[in-house]
Amino acid sequence: MILETERLYFRELEEGDLGALCLILQDEETMYAYEGAFSDAEAREWLDRQLARYKRWGFGSWAVVRKETGEVIGQCGLTMQPWKDREVLEIGYLFRRDCWHRGYATEAALACKRYAFEVLGAEEVCAIIRDTNLPSQRVALRCGMVPEDTWTKHYRGVDMPHCRYAARRPR
Repeated sequence: MILETERLYFRELEEGDLGALCLILQDEETMYAYEGAFSDAEAREWLDRQLARYKRWGFGSWAVVRKETGEVIGQCGLTMQPWKDREVLEIGYLFRRDCWHRGYATEAALACKRYAFEVLGAEEVCAIIRDTNLPSQRVALRCGMVPEDTWTKHYRGVDMPHCRYAARRPR
């Protein structure tokens, strides 16, 4: 276990989590900010990318497990992401649609924010969010992040404006 909150615990994703990930990544509505559901190959690539991040940085997007049931309900964690001409430490969060509107994303993102500052010693952490993804923007705001700047990413053949929400280490 990497992190724990009142209702959740976090662990590294494993090969056996591909099915749980597909419940998220292959849901059209959940993945609207990514221009739709992922194929089997894209979901596999997503998992492989997380496993590689653990080896490279010692952190990545982690499985979020509901303590009450022991089931993987989402993923949340820290990744290095390109932003304009640099890399930034980002908190990312994705949850199964049946787990939305229960505060899990905010609870998980706040835990990752603390981890970034207290364990990794980061000076800043951010959330890079598509301009149309209002629920994720609200999570970032609830986590004390503020909009910093914008940039248009090109993904899946689409120009996608994104906003970078950021929080700095408390002094």
